[in-house]
Amino acid sequence: MHTFADPLNRAVQVAPDKTAVIDEGQRYSYRELQDRSARLVAGLYALGLEKGDRVAIWSDNNHQYIETYVGVPAGGLVVVPLNTRHAEPELRYALEDSGTKVLITDRDASGMNGICDHVIQIGDEYEALLTSEPHPLGEGITENDLAGLFYTGGTTGKSKGVMLSHRNLIANTFHWLVSVPQTANDVMLVMAPLFHAAGSNGVLGSIWTTGTQITLGAFDPEQVLEIIQAEKVTATLGVPAMLAAMAEAQHANPRTVDSVRTIAHGGSPIATEVVRRTWTAFPRAEMIEVYGATELSPLTTALRNEQDLLEHDRARSCGQSIPGTDVRILDTDGQEVTRGEIGEVVVRGPNVMVGYWNKQEQTDAVLKGGAYWSGDLGYMDEEGYVFLVDRSKDMIVSGGENVYCTEVEEVLYKHEAVLEAAVYGIPDERWGEAVHATVVPRVEHSNVAPEALIEYCREQIAGYKVPKGINIQQEPLPKSGPGKVLKRELRAPFWEGSDRAVN
Repeated sequence: MHTFADPLNRAVQVAPDKTAVIDEGQRYSYRELQDRSARLVAGLYALGLEKGDRVAIWSDNNHQYIETYVGVPAGGLVVVPLNTRHAEPELRYALEDSGTKVLITDRDASGMNGICDHVIQIGDEYEALLTSEPHPLGEGITENDLAGLFYTGGTTGKSKGVMLSHRNLIANTFHWLVSVPQTANDVMLVMAPLFHAAGSNGVLGSIWTTGTQITLGAFDPEQVLEIIQAEKVTATLGVPAMLAAMAEAQHANPRTVDSVRTIAHGGSPIATEVVRRTWTAFPRAEMIEVYGATELSPLTTALRNEQDLLEHDRARSCGQSIPGTDVRILDTDGQEVTRGEIGEVVVRGPNVMVGYWNKQEQTDAVLKGGAYWSGDLGYMDEEGYVFLVDRSKDMIVSGGENVYCTEVEEVLYKHEAVLEAAVYGIPDERWGEAVHATVVPRVEHSNVAPEALIEYCREQIAGYKVPKGINIQQEPLPKSGPGKVLKRELRAPFWEGSDRAVN
């Protein structure tokens, strides 16, 4: 049985004075990290909180975030990481829905007044919480206690609070460490937002193995490259959009990046060309694709050495199940489909969430027999490699033919003019739905014509899959906090007034 207190206890036992966290040049040892986390918990209890109360954090990545993320659950409270890109109504909803008692933040939270009992600003107010004697971490809590409430990005509907226990998150940390071993020599750049559950694996894994973490606030590719060069970063995890930006910056102005050994990515499908450009920018790095969901704490498959598969069909897969998880492709009756046939990705394991906070009906819809039904469509080959074809709600049905958006996006990304591409369905009187795309061109190809891209697609895929129209825009595609493209925002104008809901 393990809880969030155990990684810290081990780190302090074996490497108390080693640098645990670097934040804007400030360095904190493992002894300091544990002490500050324990004092934070003591300060929270001094405010009148009781075991199981919720403490939200709304902030960019920083050392206070790691102290809160690890310390709050280790002290018997529940952490609620909030999406920094959410609008005020979405934030208020998460705070009210979770019953949060204390909000810790690095930004103006005046709009949240009256929702929480206390709003603590990172800075002097936060430091004042740390003046109490340390609270013992790990006492009186079990692996089945709730560790965190993670509000989903809402890419497929209204945000839900995903309940993850200590067991869920600790188990998935071990799953990650078995799949992609870390050592005390690793320097992990934490550039993916910590409000996303994927951050937990890196944070807890790094602490457990006594590596060093560097927190990055707002993502900036130039700053990333400078940190990599200065601190000899060995590993990082991001979303495809981050990797694409890092690769562009490195190709344009190369820095010394030989230290990087691991670049993991997830959150949304990645184009092979983005993998290729990232690997050529960081030629000593192993490229690893990970797939999962917040409800899975969050990882369930990994594709290692992706750079060696660029000319192989498996480059389009998200890998094999990671040890400790059971991944199956099932039909609507719950029967496993034949290898190569498309079905829904269903996962079992100790990483499967407890459920959705205060949403039993939605919980019952996705948790069946202890397994999580992801809503993702995919197939598995003979060696267990999982190929995702789309969110079930993103599949386009045009004239009775199923069109999987990722296949069309893969073709568009191969065109030299395309920097970003999103494919989705729009209403069509004849076919029901028509394939449509929004493309962000590279700067040097800003004048590319939609007709040229449509013709390019026509040369490579069946006619019913070719976009009937393409919007060209210069600004980046809209994305959620974790970096997923918000296709519903692109679709919405086309479906306005339609009798079909836009998810």
